[in-house]
Amino acid sequence: MKEVLLGKTLSELQEIVSLQGLPGYAARQMARWLYVKRVTEIDQMTDLSKAARAALAESFEVGRVAPVEAFTSRDGTRKYLFPTTLPGKWVEAVMIPQYEDGSEGGMARATVCVSSQIGCKMNCRFCMTGRGGFHGHLTAAEILSQLLGIDEADQLTNAVFMGMGEPLDNWGEVSRALEVITAEWGMAWSPKRVTVSTIGVLPNLKRFLDESRCHLAVSLHDPFPEERAELMPVQRGWPLQEVLALIRRYDFTGQRRVSFEYTMFAGVNDTPRHADALARLLRGIPCRVNLIRFHAIPDSPLHTSTPEVIAAFQARLQKAGVTTTLRASRGEDILAACGLLAGRGLKNDKSASNE
Repeated sequence: MKEVLLGKTLSELQEIVSLQGLPGYAARQMARWLYVKRVTEIDQMTDLSKAARAALAESFEVGRVAPVEAFTSRDGTRKYLFPTTLPGKWVEAVMIPQYEDGSEGGMARATVCVSSQIGCKMNCRFCMTGRGGFHGHLTAAEILSQLLGIDEADQLTNAVFMGMGEPLDNWGEVSRALEVITAEWGMAWSPKRVTVSTIGVLPNLKRFLDESRCHLAVSLHDPFPEERAELMPVQRGWPLQEVLALIRRYDFTGQRRVSFEYTMFAGVNDTPRHADALARLLRGIPCRVNLIRFHAIPDSPLHTSTPEVIAAFQARLQKAGVTTTLRASRGEDILAACGLLAGRGLKNDKSASNE
């Protein structure tokens, strides 16, 4: 098995060129080919000598993974299915376009939602990913392939780590990917273009807050501990109150943002009592609450709140001084909306157009 170059940091590339007897500047050349030029073969790194490329190719490969299927939603959202190192296991990435004035004349933003694990350990009751269990971590190369390998790679404006898996449960590989995405020698994105979502993995949340400047999104979903534990078993291991206590130690008044995701379940977490408790819980944290319509999954007793209930919940939060938005559902017809990714594509789904 050859070692994969994609996902290597600059210091790691410097070690490689040193061992290969190449000049030090070759590391930056390789980084540019990997992360800016997006090559798929070492032989495409044409400012390295032919002999250097041949020597590298004996032990290394680029290692970028290509999607095997793509599906397009009626609203323009695209879902890509990627193979993994585990036979028969797949992950999905979703590209979400946003157009000026609602038209398709020009794309204002193109956000890719990437996966970080094959399945998930967290077993949230409202998420399809967790139903399939946990099968393994994605490597930094597999994560970066989701940004570099899709058709819209050169149009992307933002990335959100909100796909399959819990990003902070795979912090080692996720942190490497974030370094590549934001480093000046890598893709050179501003951290403001990247958001990492978590349900509150406390040990690695502190590492993320200390080591990265990317935005944070916290899956909250219920302000009452016992009720949240019924929806999200993680509450028993890493209580929300401890997560919020950690967040309060960091500055979110500048360019870095923290938001809280709140999926609306009819008769479960959508009452005025919940809105008032949520406002009290978040008091003093400069933040935004994103309300999300629940997307039904098979055999689930949960149902989404009505538009009227969601609107009243939003108004109550805003009256209490909490900035609140209703996140639009995108790609539901191709099972690409929040909570629906399951890593198996849509081979039997006639509503999707396979391209």
